[in-house]
Amino acid sequence: MKTKKDKEARRETAAAGPIDLDAFDIDDPVLPKAIDEGALTSGSFPYDKRLKGSRFEEMLRPLQIELLKLQSAMQKSGERLVVVFEGRDAAGKGGAISVFSEHLNPRHAHVVALAKPTEAERGEWYFQRYIERLPTAGDMVLFDRSWYNRAGVERVMGFCTQAQLETFFRDVPAFESLIVRDGIRLVKIYLKIGRETQLKRFHTRYHDPLKRWKLTEIDLAAMKKWQDYSIAQEEMLTRTHSEAAPWTVILANDKLRARLAAIQVVLSAVEYEGRDASVIGRPDGKIAGSGGTFFAA
Repeated sequence: MKTKKDKEARRETAAAGPIDLDAFDIDDPVLPKAIDEGALTSGSFPYDKRLKGSRFEEMLRPLQIELLKLQSAMQKSGERLVVVFEGRDAAGKGGAISVFSEHLNPRHAHVVALAKPTEAERGEWYFQRYIERLPTAGDMVLFDRSWYNRAGVERVMGFCTQAQLETFFRDVPAFESLIVRDGIRLVKIYLKIGRETQLKRFHTRYHDPLKRWKLTEIDLAAMKKWQDYSIAQEEMLTRTHSEAAPWTVILANDKLRARLAAIQVVLSAVEYEGRDASVIGRPDGKIAGSGGTFFAA
């Protein structure tokens, strides 16, 4: 446990310059200045100012109208859509999904955020519990984490064996190809954040009683495993990116920009009746893309 004197010394160090991120003390109610000021541009994020809320709202409304048009067209055509949202803890997956689904008919737009497998599910084929949540005709499913848990948290936290991980990497391209060949539109989005951004968001959650429930013991353990997650992230993106099921990475230090880009990625991937390309535009190429530096840890 840090003493009051220790914490005061850390604050002075933070004010003076960079700090040792591995020594970050989440119990300290004062976020170190270096982390606070460096959060937005951490991880090579290309903007040094956040998108203004007024501009976000101005851009969001027409995109949400396009999402409603997409949903209506899907119900007529019977098309099925799956959107996978992945990313480190506190990357903004839940917030992006919330904005995405805000005005959609919940009877036909389902959010799936599965808890850890039950004892029965651990005895099943790994993909089985996800298959049960795939959409019927006219519906869309938004996965807040997905079968990629195996390549992320399960790998880093030792919840699966190396053999199970390799089996996953071998099987996931075939699994996703089967989904796509059956007519399901599959869009995979990875929200990527810098380390200072993650620490700042963890700190906010930890000290806000209304957000504390979002922070789990696994999240707290993840703070010390940044590099392990980086290695896992890069390998996952590289080995599971395919023509049938490509990844789009969105740099998500700025939540508002990331949410707009996520909607644009989905709308750009699907043709539907009444689609207005001029409204959709293109995802910001500075923060959204595939391969190269986007996949790099």
